[in-house]
Amino acid sequence: MKMKAQVAFLYCLVLFLAAECSHHKSKTHIKNGDKLQSTERKHKPARIQEKCHGSCITPSNCSQPCAKHFRGEIGFTCHQKKWKKLTETCTSLSLETLFQDLDAASRLSMAASVIPLDIREFQAPAPIESVDQGIRKNCPLDYACIIDAVKSSETTSGNIAFIVELLKNISTKLSDNVTQEKMKSYSEMANHILGTDAISNWAFIPDVKASSELLRSVNTFAGQLRLHNESESLVNEPFIQTKSFHISHNTSEKNWNFSMSVNNVTDDIFGMVEIPQQEIRKLSPTASQAISVAFPTLGAVLKEAHLQNVSLSRPVNGLVLSVVLPERLKEILLTFEKINKSRSARAQCVGWHTSRRQWDEKVCETTLDITNKVKCRCNYTNAVMSFSILMSPRSVTDKVLDYITCIGLSISILSLVLCLIIEVIVWARVVVTEISYMRHVCIVNIAVSLLTANVWFIVGSTFNRKNQDYNLCVAVTFFCHFFYLSLFFWMLFKALLIIYGMLVIFRRMMKSRMMAIGFTIGYGCPLVIAVTTVAITEPEKGYVRQEACWLNWDNTKALFAFAIPALVIVAVNLIVVLMVAFNTQRPSIGSSKSQDVAIIIRISKNVAILTPLLGLTWGFGIATLIEGTSMIFHIIFVLLNAFQGFFILLFGTVMDHKIRDALKMRMLSLKGKSRVAENASLSPTNGSKLMNR
Repeated sequence: MKMKAQVAFLYCLVLFLAAECSHHKSKTHIKNGDKLQSTERKHKPARIQEKCHGSCITPSNCSQPCAKHFRGEIGFTCHQKKWKKLTETCTSLSLETLFQDLDAASRLSMAASVIPLDIREFQAPAPIESVDQGIRKNCPLDYACIIDAVKSSETTSGNIAFIVELLKNISTKLSDNVTQEKMKSYSEMANHILGTDAISNWAFIPDVKASSELLRSVNTFAGQLRLHNESESLVNEPFIQTKSFHISHNTSEKNWNFSMSVNNVTDDIFGMVEIPQQEIRKLSPTASQAISVAFPTLGAVLKEAHLQNVSLSRPVNGLVLSVVLPERLKEILLTFEKINKSRSARAQCVGWHTSRRQWDEKVCETTLDITNKVKCRCNYTNAVMSFSILMSPRSVTDKVLDYITCIGLSISILSLVLCLIIEVIVWARVVVTEISYMRHVCIVNIAVSLLTANVWFIVGSTFNRKNQDYNLCVAVTFFCHFFYLSLFFWMLFKALLIIYGMLVIFRRMMKSRMMAIGFTIGYGCPLVIAVTTVAITEPEKGYVRQEACWLNWDNTKALFAFAIPALVIVAVNLIVVLMVAFNTQRPSIGSSKSQDVAIIIRISKNVAILTPLLGLTWGFGIATLIEGTSMIFHIIFVLLNAFQGFFILLFGTVMDHKIRDALKMRMLSLKGKSRVAENASLSPTNGSKLMNR
């Protein structure tokens, strides 16, 4: 457990990967530069029984069983009147085959059940939970008991998916004490599915996240590695190499050199990771550990897994390097030898976003680009989450959004505190009727909910998921979820009060009954939703995201537990605002233009006041829910909602003439009291009395 405190962060959203991408589209560069990127599919005929063949009608699907000794199916789809292979779940691996040395009774108790696959939804068989129990029982020191079964398996798409799930299981449940022996065994299994003969089969794995999950799992496992000596080279497999250093603030400038074979060319391709001296000086005297993992084929694997998306399937023109650094280090220098050394190939340094499964050009910058190599400078920043993450399925990283979020939330928090202070000052003068009392109860609870939610959001945005306690992240997410939902349900109750005031004129509800209904809706409903969401998703560790302390999207779609109630309430409140606008007094026959203008101004004022108080600006969250939406919608969403506290102060408090009048009277009464006290202190009578005393 000490490793978590000392070893470098592995921040999934901004992972330190770099590659040199060629944007040249000619077939010549694909052939000469990177044979691994060939789009030709290599299949073994023995594994495919020709059932889906001949002409077909679009759209239609077809499936056929795998060859003998394999479980699963091969899925085809009709493309241009011909059957095209789409997915494959053929696997020969199971818990029974992994632990072949166990006695028969143990194998039967641990064997994974095989469920027939529906042709409409292809799912890769995955190892069940007891795999970690089998490893702890049979090979707790080095995982050697399962290596032979993994390495002897054919690299079908189903077997690849099985091994990815196996490695993920090990990295999450068996990474508490990672030794050099465990790292070597783990790397041997990863090396098996990263070989050149396996690359083309990654494209047919039903789960397109498999390649990203492999990368995440390897980094998570490597991040828990604990060495007791100064050994540099840990793993030296053909398709994965790992090196490590012990460093402290007294260490001189450090670098790792990798040399690996790519595309079966004569000479190896090199890569180098360098930590600048100014970064090392940030470390403490206590020795920390820095780890780097190099992959010669991972770029091709990531490309194969995302062939439908052109921006994700660009060829990688060098090694892929993953770096695990001590937390204080923010900058790394990377050098790549080019595979394709053509002068027309433009170099670009990028980082891989594991959660978004795409290259990010903002993480790294190119400092040198010559014929045979390229140098990159990559920066890590634990920036505040942008406000749009509350609705967006993906964590959008953009400096503009971060700046708007920081400024907006700061102003909102100060505005909400001021709003509550004003409510306390004028409370006795403005709550003269049941409706006015409940109106101000709503405003106070809206302000309290939003203020508390914003504070928890700031706590969560600066939370480092990799180095801090997972349960604490769950707690932060829960409170954010609960208080933002409370905000919306109090806004819903305020809208219901408006409808009640418009429709019910003669009959008034008792204040105590109104309070009971208000607090039930405002806090009871959010509590039920938040607790239910945790209860359903957290047993699978699916409540929070991998890269941030907020509701999960990829695995459990827990984000819907916030987005759906919020957007439904926004839709209801929009109807209420429209009713208020139409209910505003219309001009009578023969009215003047000045009356028409006054009515338009009145309608505009009502809409302006109700928009922030009823949360209509959150309607832009619909656009941010759509993956790949334009950044402009995220900017609009953040601008309107990060500043919501300021808008509530402005339109809900400052523009309310009753509150302004109450403030004036309060100020006048305070001035009057001060004058009376001053006159009393200067009175001759009082002075003589004091002297006599």
